Amino acid sequence: MSKNEPQITPELIAAHGLKPEEYNHILELIGREPTFTEFGIFSAMWNEHCSYKSSKKWLRTLPTKGPRVLQGPGENAGVVDIDDGQAVVFKMESHNHPSYIEPYQGAATGVGGILRDVFTMGARPIAAMNSLRFGVPEHERTRHVVSGVVAGVGGYGNSFGVPTVGGEVNFHASYNGNCLVNAFAAGLADSDKIFLSEAKGVGMPVVYLGAKTGRDGVGGATMASAEFDDDSEEKRPTVQVGDPFSEKRLMEATLELMKTGAVIAIQDMGAAGLTCSAVEMGAKGNLGIDLDLDKVPNREENMTPYEMMLSESQERMLMVLHPEKREAAEAVFRKWELDFAECGMTTDTLRFRIFHQGEMVADLPIKELGDEAPEYDRPWVETPKAAKLDNATVEAPKDLLESLVAMVGCKNLSSRRWVWEQYDTMIQGNTKQRPGGDAGVIRVDGGTKGLAFTVDVTPRYCKADPFEGGKQAVAEAWRNLNAVGAEPLATTDNLNFGNPEKPEIMGQFVGCIKGVGAACEALDMPIVSGNVSLYNETSGEAILPTPAIGAVGLLPDVMVSVGNGFVAEGDAILLVGGHGSEMGQSSYLSELCGREEGAPPPVDLAVEKKHGTFVREAIRAGEINAAHDISDGGLGVAVAEMAIRTGLGCTIELPSKDTHIAFYAEDQARYLITCDKDGVEALIAKAKAAGVPLEQIGSVAGEKLTVAGQGSVDVSKLATAHESWFPAYMAQ
Repeated sequence: MSKNEPQITPELIAAHGLKPEEYNHILELIGREPTFTEFGIFSAMWNEHCSYKSSKKWLRTLPTKGPRVLQGPGENAGVVDIDDGQAVVFKMESHNHPSYIEPYQGAATGVGGILRDVFTMGARPIAAMNSLRFGVPEHERTRHVVSGVVAGVGGYGNSFGVPTVGGEVNFHASYNGNCLVNAFAAGLADSDKIFLSEAKGVGMPVVYLGAKTGRDGVGGATMASAEFDDDSEEKRPTVQVGDPFSEKRLMEATLELMKTGAVIAIQDMGAAGLTCSAVEMGAKGNLGIDLDLDKVPNREENMTPYEMMLSESQERMLMVLHPEKREAAEAVFRKWELDFAECGMTTDTLRFRIFHQGEMVADLPIKELGDEAPEYDRPWVETPKAAKLDNATVEAPKDLLESLVAMVGCKNLSSRRWVWEQYDTMIQGNTKQRPGGDAGVIRVDGGTKGLAFTVDVTPRYCKADPFEGGKQAVAEAWRNLNAVGAEPLATTDNLNFGNPEKPEIMGQFVGCIKGVGAACEALDMPIVSGNVSLYNETSGEAILPTPAIGAVGLLPDVMVSVGNGFVAEGDAILLVGGHGSEMGQSSYLSELCGREEGAPPPVDLAVEKKHGTFVREAIRAGEINAAHDISDGGLGVAVAEMAIRTGLGCTIELPSKDTHIAFYAEDQARYLITCDKDGVEALIAKAKAAGVPLEQIGSVAGEKLTVAGQGSVDVSKLATAHESWFPAYMAQ
């Protein structure tokens, strides 16, 4: 050990997120005390963020295979076949802790990281989404965090040049001290030209690509694997700093490099930077790696080996290169004014050896760094089942239509236009449906094919019943894709939970995983990639369990997709799936009554599949003019959103008894659709033959939303309420 290195004490071990028994395991593995650099490497590889030590056991239970899956979990991103020799490459990942500490850079580098995951696979990014969750609006930090996060997402994505086509933004007290920033990206590649991270061949050059290494982000993965307390300001230096213009150049250089045939393996430098990328490439290929840190391009002076190995500076990659193609490869990176530095080589030693200033500062068994990471079967307790809500306790509003104005104008159901108008939604010129609908839709460049994207989860449901909540997150993503006419292909998940060392939190995680797995299996939507974010707690208070589901669907003809706004006067409005009665954990109960009570609506996956397939096939047959899934806020909010979207009014009829329940219930597997009035009988007959409940409940007409026997409200009044909340809040 160098005389300048700190002594490894119990305090230092704890500060690096390692348990005493984990450190003892390190001593057993290497038979001596580690150098400070080696200690840092173990802390990076064995933290929750990189090793999934609390979640691996349960992640293995998820369905990850299917006829279209070309690459499942374990690589930088998942890959799914979309016909014609093309594949969509996608993943979702969290940047929660960094975004709370430093909202702009935390969110920006979250976007940068997920884009790198996609183009590292050889895919050009074509779409982005995000799932954002913040504390209550009145909390002292919420406005600051919202402002910074939205600016960071837009600042990076817009500059890089990828359209943001969808997402969600929600507020809840459980996120007061721990926001969630989940970033999704998708790219397009030739299905026979996917690049992986497994190193091959002994004596092959290991090349550092991209931007220089600095001290930003040192220890970031460890920080992301810890609970917050009152020291978030002190953790600011662990947040990375992004440069979207460098990333744009890095992408163009990487995609050009891939055409030269020089790449044997390539890996993004994300969490734990140089450490994680080198270890993963070597270990996957059953090879050792030697690195010479004197050849790593640095932008700061006197960086130590520990700092270089743990830096999370952005816009960097690591590649194993065919040596005979070196000249062509280097020329590409020099052209794009990016660093290209041969800094190591593959070996047959199965050792990870690091040299600095002529001294070997690390010599570790490379497989054990990953494979021997602790794996915990954490104790868990099942979340007690919430009792079904007694609807008699749900007070009817004095005026149903005025309550609808309040609902569409509340913090969680109002328009997110203020957010998405800060994002470039049209760049690349292929966007068919912008944010604000059920799913974003883009045209696949150069053809008629389309892809649909959505992200969804209802955390209140997940807390009340993790299994049903997990199912519902997948089911709603399924509905969103069907509602635009897309065939759901596959999903990515971002599993955000509190401290897994608490059995009740681990129980939430296990319940949600079981629900997500059951739904993905039943709906033929395998999980091809994802991310787990644990320890989302502040001063012992956990976030709501939030397993966000990103899903991708395919449209053979993008022009066949429909929107979720009324199209024409006289169109019939039909309800798929019947009137509802489930008010437990509903938006009406939460937003207007201030109650989060009862069991969430149960999800019947066979019914979801049947109803979704019917809607999708009817859209593709040209029998439906508009479609909208019924979710938060029930039938009432769905009707209002369809009216607001195009300014057209309607008249609908509801059951005369418990009208407010039918209006706001959140029963699953339901859609609102419209069709030409001449096509109603044929569509109802078709639904009957398919065993799908379908009834006409009204028609499109005028400029008011009328509920028979309950009165009317101007659509313009609904629109004003819907559009006002966010800009008014942010302007305060």
